[in-house]
Amino acid sequence: MGVPSFYRWLINKYPKAVTNTNTSTVEYDNLYLDMNSIIHPCFHPNDDDNNINNISPTTFDQVFTNMFDYIDQLVTIVKPRKLLYMAIDGVAPQGKMYNQRTRRFRTAKDDEMREAEEERLRKQFEMEGKQVLPKQECEVSDSNIITPGTEFMHQLSKALKSYISLRISSNSLWKDIMVILSDANVPGEGEHKIISFIRKQRGLPDYDPNTVHCLYGSDADLIMLGLSSHEPHFSIIREVVPNYHEKLQQNAVKRFELLHIWLLREYLELEMKIQDPPKNFTVDFERIVDDFIFICFFAGNDFLPHLPSLDNIFEGAIDLLMTVYKKEFNKFGGYLVDINKMGEKCMTFVRLSRVEKFILMVGAYEEKIFNKRSAIRDKKLRRLISDQERSKQEEQNAFDYMDIENESSSNCTVSDEEILKNTKDLKEELNKCIKEKGDLLKSGDFLIDKMQKYTEGLLWVLQYYFSGVASWTWFYPYHYGPFASDLKGMGQVRVCFEKGVPFLPFDQLLSVLPQRSSYALPKAYAHLMLDEQSKIFDLFPQNFEIDIEGKRFMWQGICKLPYMDEKRLLAETRELMNGLTETEAKRNSVEVDRLLVSNTAKVAEKICSLSSNKLDTSISDGIGGIISLCHEGVEENQQDSVFCVKYEMPVNGSSHIQHLLYGVNFPEKTIFENDIKETVLWHELQQYHNCFERSNNQDNWRSSNREGNNSKFPPTASAFGGRIYGPSESIHKGAGVGWGSGRGKPERIDHDILNERMSTFTPFRKQPNDYGGSSYQQRSNAPFSRGQGRVQQNPNNVYSWKGVSSNSNNSVQPQWNESKDKSRW
Repeated sequence: MGVPSFYRWLINKYPKAVTNTNTSTVEYDNLYLDMNSIIHPCFHPNDDDNNINNISPTTFDQVFTNMFDYIDQLVTIVKPRKLLYMAIDGVAPQGKMYNQRTRRFRTAKDDEMREAEEERLRKQFEMEGKQVLPKQECEVSDSNIITPGTEFMHQLSKALKSYISLRISSNSLWKDIMVILSDANVPGEGEHKIISFIRKQRGLPDYDPNTVHCLYGSDADLIMLGLSSHEPHFSIIREVVPNYHEKLQQNAVKRFELLHIWLLREYLELEMKIQDPPKNFTVDFERIVDDFIFICFFAGNDFLPHLPSLDNIFEGAIDLLMTVYKKEFNKFGGYLVDINKMGEKCMTFVRLSRVEKFILMVGAYEEKIFNKRSAIRDKKLRRLISDQERSKQEEQNAFDYMDIENESSSNCTVSDEEILKNTKDLKEELNKCIKEKGDLLKSGDFLIDKMQKYTEGLLWVLQYYFSGVASWTWFYPYHYGPFASDLKGMGQVRVCFEKGVPFLPFDQLLSVLPQRSSYALPKAYAHLMLDEQSKIFDLFPQNFEIDIEGKRFMWQGICKLPYMDEKRLLAETRELMNGLTETEAKRNSVEVDRLLVSNTAKVAEKICSLSSNKLDTSISDGIGGIISLCHEGVEENQQDSVFCVKYEMPVNGSSHIQHLLYGVNFPEKTIFENDIKETVLWHELQQYHNCFERSNNQDNWRSSNREGNNSKFPPTASAFGGRIYGPSESIHKGAGVGWGSGRGKPERIDHDILNERMSTFTPFRKQPNDYGGSSYQQRSNAPFSRGQGRVQQNPNNVYSWKGVSSNSNNSVQPQWNESKDKSRW
């Protein structure tokens, strides 16, 4: 969902909603797999810094084998009785493509840096006499090929069909169930294809309201999608994140846990009680659930940037939204959304006038949040800098010891065991170097708020979660979200979406891949991103800005890439389709799901009766849809005992039933008032603790405060890029000084306008801050308004515009001591 740490926040706040799979007694009817959550960890298992014992695959077949083992484990745990639905991400709406584009471009940059670091370390190890294994040729070194249209995804689809057929014909857990495979040629994100299937089924007359669902996936948006289904018998299964020691164990067994939606609903029913309801108000908990999902969108997702004041789950962003909702419900007038009105004209399913009042009430807390961020950031920087000298000494001692060891062992014969150990050490050192290079503390445009577009985005995302794609072509055209206080007037916005059609897979590949991954495209398509004479060559920059303002790690920065121009792109690719080979045309095609069943299944008789016509039918066990024969020869890879047919969603049935179905039976309630923890808003805490820290860490904080007094900088100032700020400054309103406060660099700079503004600029003046020191503040008659960046004074008394360049003179590079500082972050 684009909200980092949401799951961790949830299970800390509502711990009883999660159970271990070993203790669960629930019997599940349907198991749904968000396949991309399986593909990625099986493709590059060593992405985790500490997961150094796993052997990375080097071929497609090894990745597929890893995936099959993973799926086997999930099926063995859940034991679905009726259906297994496997959904791979297909072509996404353009609202998601920019998110994909920035991730893939950044992956390419990270890979370049990693390769350079590995080459440097290999040379260093060689000079030190340490032998390591040679680099291996690898088919799967680039995770960007996990994108619809690539040869990898084409081969994966074929492999999965063969795997499913083998399991159905030989495994008792698979023999009597239906299996639906929605591969990368079926448009739509995997999790949204799954939830669309569930919505459509529950609108059919034969649907059992007590169907028990289990959904596997690691993304936080699965929780929201589970809630949005209004199916109480719903669980989400996730792999347990191992601790440091578990990661280092050889052959560690994967563990899984279940988040039960019905228990989460019990928590929310108690947590979201309206404190001062309007007169004659009738509580409809299903609508409160819908409102909860909607207000969480303000904390960010894959389609819209977060509001700057809701940047961080660790700061209790969701707690703040929930608190304002409960406390001010009467004042903003009632429920924010009515999903049952979805599909009506004029977007009546959202009361934008109420949403405006609600978010402006949230905006009233922004000043305190930004001030606290600034103070915390100042404190952390002082503490890290004070540790620098100690870290340098420790590193020097380590190097001295290493030199002694090298001298004593220089004449020894190198064994295979030592070579393997050296290779493991190199891998650890490489991961450490990559982490340090991305640590911005250690390595030392939103010109006009587009309230209209942000409001459009809220409506688009709401429809996407509850109904389906409102428009395949809509996207949010700015890198930053507005401040909550800037959304005044959103109640007057009127929105109308054009449905459009999804991109073809090769068009999406061009939209999201960097030049480094051009080999994944046919040569004619790759030519468009590699040839400087290409009419769209400018859309594939090798160098691009990453806005790291207020961030600590490079991966937290915002990539400032040009947006893909749909018209220019399609104008160049329209004629290229005619030159594709048969296999390439298959990769670039749009398909439908495949249904695979045993020839002894209930639906087998209907399949045998199919001719060339489609059959809209109740397939089996209350599951309906349209089935038709395949004609492209996929059966050649199937066992004789397994049927494979095309499957499409049923025509009949509603997708907008946003309430509990008649006849649903609830489990006995197990969550009560005393299970609800008191919420203390982050900005009101007297000491700094993120929302997951407990009081037993207080001694560590006191100790770190004392250490901060030895900083090279005075206790009243902080250093970051040569700039000095005080914790009580109000300049965050222009550019976000706070830790992760975001937005500060304009997307475009008009130098004529800049010069005109500079001529009227009133310089900063020194003022005392809350810490007894001094800081620079702009005079009250400064001409700049919110969101236009920041003007600052450098040591040479030359005023510079923050955002013209990403370069800075970091004269001090504080060193990070993991053993001492890990708990502080």
